[in-house]
Amino acid sequence: MAASTLLIDSLKRELKARGITYADLALRINMSEASVKRMFSQKNFTLQRLDDILQAADIDFRDIALAGHDESKLVSELTFAQEKEIISDAKLLVVAVSALNLLSVEQIVDIYALTDAEVVKYLVQLDRIGFLELLPNNRIKLRVSRTFRWIPDGPIQTYFRELALRDYLESKFDGEHELMQVVNVMLSKQSIIVLLSRLKQLARELSQQHQEDAKLPYAEKFSISFMLAARPWMPKAFEALLRQKPQAAIRTIRRK
Repeated sequence: MAASTLLIDSLKRELKARGITYADLALRINMSEASVKRMFSQKNFTLQRLDDILQAADIDFRDIALAGHDESKLVSELTFAQEKEIISDAKLLVVAVSALNLLSVEQIVDIYALTDAEVVKYLVQLDRIGFLELLPNNRIKLRVSRTFRWIPDGPIQTYFRELALRDYLESKFDGEHELMQVVNVMLSKQSIIVLLSRLKQLARELSQQHQEDAKLPYAEKFSISFMLAARPWMPKAFEALLRQKPQAAIRTIRRK
């Protein structure tokens, strides 16, 4: 990725971390909001305009330069020990997930029965783990990449599967903002590879949208959990009716 692109992406993250929207920035640098959005989407800045933005937002150039340089150092997955430490304390898990959702300390305190001191304590712990960096004025900078995921069959995924999955699925999925589709098909190996690639791409797109919507006021955002699952599978009741067990079992793909 070009250095200029990394720099602008770092600037966008720093603005979001400070709660500065494109509308706010437009007022500070005497531009229209549409022009600011276009400037960021096209990643087309003059040096003078960059200076104006940094001064208006009170951002040190070194902060975004170092952030861009460190992009490759962000982790896409924690270690087993790190996940186990997070899952050992329900409040620590709440703060970790809230940080992933780009919530500020104030917003976490407003939503959950936690004090400022408690939230900061857990953020310090997450900083030590390497999950995030706690900046001055209790600003939060994630140290995980946009492709971050919990370890497959790791401590946190196991927790959600054993304790939260039943609660998650306890719905008719017919309400507003709800959807469930179970699709059973027979595909070639190549088609399955394509399907899995598309599902991964969808997850990346959702992560990107999550970043884009971070600038919106909290009241305009809603918590939504999206689960993707696909594997060769046949219900046991179906297997029991098979006349013989073929070496390559009949395969179906289940997607939620």
